[in-house]
Amino acid sequence: MLHPQVTAAAALRPRPTGIDDPAARVRALRDAMEASNEAECGPAFPLPVVVDVDADGVPGRLYATSFGAPVVVYLHGGGWCYGSVETVDRFCRRVADRSGCAVLSVGYRLAPEHVFPAALDDVETVLAYVRRDGPALGVDPARLAIGGDSAGGQLAAVTARRQRDAATPLDFQVLIYPAIDPMTASESYAELGAYGLDRPSMEVAWRTWVPDPAQRFTPDVAPLAADLAGLPPALVITAEYDVLRDEGERYGEALVAAGVPCVVARYLGVNHGWARKLALFDAAGAAADQVAAGLRAALTA
Repeated sequence: MLHPQVTAAAALRPRPTGIDDPAARVRALRDAMEASNEAECGPAFPLPVVVDVDADGVPGRLYATSFGAPVVVYLHGGGWCYGSVETVDRFCRRVADRSGCAVLSVGYRLAPEHVFPAALDDVETVLAYVRRDGPALGVDPARLAIGGDSAGGQLAAVTARRQRDAATPLDFQVLIYPAIDPMTASESYAELGAYGLDRPSMEVAWRTWVPDPAQRFTPDVAPLAADLAGLPPALVITAEYDVLRDEGERYGEALVAAGVPCVVARYLGVNHGWARKLALFDAAGAAADQVAAGLRAALTA
């Protein structure tokens, strides 16, 4: 059953209408997401460390509660076209507070100004920066995870595989309603398109970020096109009323089939984008705490 909080949340950020120019529509979506951030996510609460960093030219924000903590590099959602470190700020604060791990949130370059593979390149730049300068940041780069939601979940999944291939494996991956299938072929698109995110929106997002159709079949875009054996243990979180539900769960099943330890958790009654909205969804706090517990178990045990 759809939770009443979904309806209440939708009223806070209506979709822009009457905008035909694609670039103008992206700007309107960006502005709407940023403008609603405080109402959706609540006020920021203090942590011992909250500092903006320059990771070799890629902006980020570091959250920590102690010196020498393990670190998770976190990648915001927004269809590769919008979102920012600010739109996941409250979520990252809670994860850092509850996990005992540092969180480095990444302001990767966005499409359409910067198309594939710019965002992936930025993520790998940040990982190299953390491995090199982690001690100076006060974090332990020997205990390193990656995570993200939606488009950020796709970037996290691909980066985890690329790091395995580069013989610099990560220790854990957190994928929150990840975008996995550029073909948008899952049955959930037909079943759940009335609850916020829909197939046309995802098709536009994939085309905007990866304009070349041939590239959408490659493992750097479609995570299921890769060999998944040897990837880091994973936590995959999906939402019952999300068009990305089936592909996220299918990716979790594929990880298990490849011998990768993986927990897949479907949150009932909620739709796409709910996990960062701590002020609107009771389940958002539970999801942040589940992420924190997974990181704590993987990186501090």
